[in-house]
Amino acid sequence: MAFLLGAVSGAAVALLYAPATGRETREYLGERAREGRERATAMAEKGRQAIHESRETLATAIERGREAYQQARSQEKA
Repeated sequence: MAFLLGAVSGAAVALLYAPATGRETREYLGERAREGRERATAMAEKGRQAIHESRETLATAIERGREAYQQARSQEKA
């Protein structure tokens, strides 16, 4: 939330003190906004991928633990 507030504040100040024309400034800010959105999307995708990999690792560890437990129980019975 603080990041977004800072970004909006910065954009407002940039518009007020911009040496370029209004059109050029709007195009510049639009381009920067698109770049920011693309970065945020890429970060979100990396986060989703990391979560997916962590879930797979955890599932594998749980399965191996179950197998080890079953082997230990079967050895006790034998």
